[in-house]
Amino acid sequence: MFPEREAWAALPDRASFLTLDEEELARKIEANPWVKGAKVLENKESGIVLVEVEERRAVLSGDLGRGRGGVWAADGTQLPGLGGARLRRVELDEGRLEEILGISEALEENGVRLDSVDGVGAGGVEATVEGRRVLFGGGVEAGQVRALAGVMKKHPEAPYFDLRSPERVVVAAAAVERDGPSGRPNG
Repeated sequence: MFPEREAWAALPDRASFLTLDEEELARKIEANPWVKGAKVLENKESGIVLVEVEERRAVLSGDLGRGRGGVWAADGTQLPGLGGARLRRVELDEGRLEEILGISEALEENGVRLDSVDGVGAGGVEATVEGRRVLFGGGVEAGQVRALAGVMKKHPEAPYFDLRSPERVVVAAAAVERDGPSGRPNG
């Protein structure tokens, strides 16, 4: 999380509208790993300088083994901590980390929000995307991501979505309540 005091600290001493370099101030603020982007806006009539900060969110807490690990944002930036996020720490190797960061990039580029990476195993990557459970394996293509966004809207009842098959989005059927050992559906 980016504290307001750091924005104040980035301002040079005795700054004025005449001497303020908006681009330099934005660069100083963007040097913080929590900051994805910063805009500095001056209102000369009021004398107010507004700094808009877009923050990164932690989406992956990973254990790479041998005491190595970290926390990553959706855009692949390694963060200094969880920043208040409640993430399950998952074990993974460097290859799986690269895979997850590639998937995250594909989601972000297509306007779909990765909330968290919840598990990693032989069956793939389990994640929460826009509040919904999604399974990944291997790479994800832009077309799959766009299809996922539409399919999630059409199937709000689906317990999860599976993108482990190339060029497909599989919608899991809602669980059917079964009647005893016969396995016949109730109703």
